[in-house]
Amino acid sequence: MTRMPVSLPQQTGAFKTMRRDAWYVQPVAVFLGLLFFVVYSTWAAFQGEYYFHDHYLSPFYAPTLWDAPGVDSGHSWFGPWPTWMPAWVPASPALFILWAPGLFRFTCYYYRGAYYKSFWADPVSCSVGEPRKSYWGERWFPLILQNLHRYFLYVALLFIFILSYDAFLGLWHTNEATGETEFGVGIGTIVLTVNAILLAGYTLGCHSLRHLVGGKCDSVSNAPMGKKTYDCVSCLNSRHMLFAWMSLFWVGFADFYVRMCAMGVWTDWRLF
Repeated sequence: MTRMPVSLPQQTGAFKTMRRDAWYVQPVAVFLGLLFFVVYSTWAAFQGEYYFHDHYLSPFYAPTLWDAPGVDSGHSWFGPWPTWMPAWVPASPALFILWAPGLFRFTCYYYRGAYYKSFWADPVSCSVGEPRKSYWGERWFPLILQNLHRYFLYVALLFIFILSYDAFLGLWHTNEATGETEFGVGIGTIVLTVNAILLAGYTLGCHSLRHLVGGKCDSVSNAPMGKKTYDCVSCLNSRHMLFAWMSLFWVGFADFYVRMCAMGVWTDWRLF
């Protein structure tokens, strides 16, 4: 049987493609979504005010190691802003803790692929030309630092407990008439609880955690407990992208909700 090579037409060069679908929609949407969150979270982190309302605490400021100068939130672990703090340090408690969840997300396997495509166009989409000709991978500086993701996982797991405790505190409210603390559920209680659940779903579905609990075994079926935990993490991992975006949006909304209530713009309605 005679075979004849057939050459297909190709287009080379940055953003060149023969695709006729709207391939650019997803990378543009990811670019705008991540950019909006980075801008808002950076702005909110530098405010140093309106980060609590009654027993609600913004997740951007949890845990609050020291309160901002002149602020008494009731959530501070170590009291007021220390006098020994250098004057050049921005007076915001968020800057002491946001690096941990921030680096966990920045080095996440899903987010790497997302912002590599949307911000660096590497590659911007399948069968679409890249603006570069060489491939470095993640074996060289600075991208080799992405391998620290597995260590940021340990810190992120601690934040699940911290944010869950903050959601529990949201079940208690101060009676404005008597000044006493009462049990009840407000809109903010639900907001903080959903935030903890979504962040847990995102963190517990981490690829590194799946390897840690069972993926490193040659035969995971020979370790019953490892097999069960591996399957549980794999179930969440199959929806990792969904949890990544839902938790990203909700943690920003949770901060915005607490901020609006603290400023008196919104009223936290009590359900009971």
